[in-house]
Amino acid sequence: MSERILYYLKETAGSFIIPAMSEENTQNMLDGRSFEERVFARFDAMDARFDGIEKRLESLESQAEKRALETKPIWERALAEILEVKGSLANLERKIDVLSRDIIQVRPDQAHVEDRLDKIESKPMQ
Repeated sequence: MSERILYYLKETAGSFIIPAMSEENTQNMLDGRSFEERVFARFDAMDARFDGIEKRLESLESQAEKRALETKPIWERALAEILEVKGSLANLERKIDVLSRDIIQVRPDQAHVEDRLDKIESKPMQ
C-alpha cells in the first residue's frame, strides 16, 4: 500500500489513532514500543477520556437534579395558583348562569309591565 493512504478512527482532539500506513516494520517505529504496547496505550488513553466524559455527565446530572429541586417549590406554587384561578372561574361561571336565568325570568315580567303601562297611558284622561 502507498504511504499515507489509510487513516483510521479519528479522535475527538483531531489527531488520528493510526496516522498512516508505513512501509517500516513495527519494531522500527519511533518510540521503540511494540505494537501491542502502543495499542494498549491507546486503549488507556481512550479509557481516560471516557472517564472524563462520564464525570462530566455525572456533574451535569447533579446540576440538573439540584436545579429541579430548586424550581420544584416554584412549580408547586404556580400549580396551586392555577388551580385557584380554575376554581374561581368555575364559581364565576355558576354566577353568570344564575344571572342569565334571572334575566330570562325578569324579561317577560318587564314586557308585561310595559304593556300595562302602554295601555294606561293610551287611555284618555277624564
